[in-house]
Amino acid sequence: MSADPTSATEPPAVPALVSEEEALLADVRARLQSTPYDVPPSEKDLVEELLRLRDEIRGAKEEDKGAIMAQYDQQYNVMQQLRSSRDKAVVDPDSPYFAHMRLEEDGASRDVYLGKATRLDDGLRIVDWRHAPVSRLFYVYQQGDLYEERLGDRVREGEVLARRTLTIERGTLERVDAPEGTFSRADDGTWHARAAGVPRLLGGAGAAQPTLHDATASAPGRRLGTDGRGRAHRVDKRLPDIAGLIDPEQFELITRSPKGFVVIRGTAGSGKTTVALHRIAWLAYQDPTFDSEDTRFLVFSRALRDYVSHVLPALGVRRAKVQTFPEWSADLRQRHFPRLPRTLAGDTPEAVVRLKTHPATMVALERHVATHDGPATADQALDDWISVLTREQALRPVLDELAPGAFTDAQLRNATLWCRDRSEALIAKLEGEETDDPVRLDAEDDALLLRAYQLRVGPLRHRNRPIQYKHVAIDEVQDFSPIEVRVLMDCLDRHQCLTLSGDTQQHVMQASGFTSWSGFLGWLGVEGATVDTLRVAYRSAEPIVRFAQSVLGELAEDDTPPLTVRSGPPVEVFRFTDHGHCVAFLADVLERLGRDEPLASVAVVSPDAGLASLYMQGLERARVPRLHRVTDEDFRFLPGIEIVEARQVKGLEFDYVVVVEASAGAYPDTPGARRLLHVAATRAIHQLWLTSVGTVSPLVREAIGG
Repeated sequence: MSADPTSATEPPAVPALVSEEEALLADVRARLQSTPYDVPPSEKDLVEELLRLRDEIRGAKEEDKGAIMAQYDQQYNVMQQLRSSRDKAVVDPDSPYFAHMRLEEDGASRDVYLGKATRLDDGLRIVDWRHAPVSRLFYVYQQGDLYEERLGDRVREGEVLARRTLTIERGTLERVDAPEGTFSRADDGTWHARAAGVPRLLGGAGAAQPTLHDATASAPGRRLGTDGRGRAHRVDKRLPDIAGLIDPEQFELITRSPKGFVVIRGTAGSGKTTVALHRIAWLAYQDPTFDSEDTRFLVFSRALRDYVSHVLPALGVRRAKVQTFPEWSADLRQRHFPRLPRTLAGDTPEAVVRLKTHPATMVALERHVATHDGPATADQALDDWISVLTREQALRPVLDELAPGAFTDAQLRNATLWCRDRSEALIAKLEGEETDDPVRLDAEDDALLLRAYQLRVGPLRHRNRPIQYKHVAIDEVQDFSPIEVRVLMDCLDRHQCLTLSGDTQQHVMQASGFTSWSGFLGWLGVEGATVDTLRVAYRSAEPIVRFAQSVLGELAEDDTPPLTVRSGPPVEVFRFTDHGHCVAFLADVLERLGRDEPLASVAVVSPDAGLASLYMQGLERARVPRLHRVTDEDFRFLPGIEIVEARQVKGLEFDYVVVVEASAGAYPDTPGARRLLHVAATRAIHQLWLTSVGTVSPLVREAIGG
């Protein structure tokens, strides 16, 4: 009996599109291996110039040394960039490019590949996406589009015949994303296809309605990862470098002029952080001096810092610094006010925190310095800081004028009295008196003290020269106070190159003083600045985005919901009679998920630390593997299960998210609870579950229509 040619043992045919890309990759790798690399230019002239400047500094007058030092630093930065280019400018044959487009001009076609380095040989065009003008065609146009663009010194007209993003690992093509579909290689080497996703409005075809389950009836049969086939989970769960996936709106923001402000708002998962990071890479490629300590990317949490910190080195930017604002401000405050204590207080009243971060306090400080003469010293700046915070009469007129109703008379009086008591103890300590209690500052004091120094003394300094940053990017800016951003703005050089990205819908640090984009920019003195909006939610599947937007209710920034690019399983809510039952249920499904998808990342998100510890202990007893209790933003960013409070997850993402105890007590109908639940929900990429013991939160019932 002859064999059936369509037998299940016969491997499926490789799609023609994939075969073509494999053949092109083989040709590119052969060319790379047969042709020697170009040698980077010599650094001889740069070294000679550095030696000349060094000798000039030694004999220069004191008033001239600053300018010569600036020249020396600039030349040194260029040399460091040249040296690093010896490593980063070489195309890696094992991963030579991440995108391919075929262009037709004047009846002839050519293949152009986008990568992280440039290689132009006879018949081979691999270009660095940050530098080559032709890369604009990939980011701005789609397959089948006609284009007319000035590239270099001439206008080019043609058609994009093909536009594909590729995953190439260890010299092997693993995945092709194209308008024709997505093709991925399985472990056995066979190729599998699925239809390509296209952006659509929420509620479009394929939308999945969230559902509410009674645990006793349906929970035991449920499982995470029900749409898991065909996904390629990454081992490294930090923010990926997705240069090949940047859309036209993002590319336009990335490539803006290095002069002035770029302000980006967008929903969770819309690529705000990616744009800010890739903008730094683009600026550094245009001008190597941007890859230096004079470029800073600032965030507010250590978790977000760790999540994004590897992206810039992956993009070839090695000297720009990624820091939290508390790290940055504490270091400079200690340098400019070395006599002040370094230990921070942990018992500051809420009204005092609000007062120290409120932008009206910044204005009161500015007015005080302008109307009170004094020497340009750090000690006088310290006196200015104390005078404003401890005098109700200095603050009340400004508050009444600029923020009426922000503080009651009792709140302001109690806050200034608290500051006065702390200030008297601080002065006594500085004068050498013995005190019974340790004297501590608040974290919020750093920005105020630095601002006082700027107003009274002048620019902040580092290594005996004024700080003049070439570029500062601030991510999750809604968690920064205007005072903090104002301090950073006054550290910029004359070009004022500043990138701000944020989302007021994720504003969970209510004491920061951020109310709205217009109000925030008004406090900074840049009213009328253009705010660009990213409208496509790339991270989360459509049902998750729709649920999260419903949770926001009237807090949603736009009447039109975000666009989404992927469908997915429905958001599901499970009710339990007690936490023990919920732990048993989760132990079952998480253990199974670990077997089925060993590279998946899961966040079990709790409303508070006590409940997080309870679930950690319960899942440990059930011997669920690869558990990690996040206690101080110490995420692992690896496959496994992170158990964490909701306030620590902002800015991060996980393959699956389980929000435990989405109850009325944990998430009442308040603006803060709506934003917090929105943040927790939008951390999920593929699937979102919520559980509740007792009454389900009204925010959840409203979102699921139950």
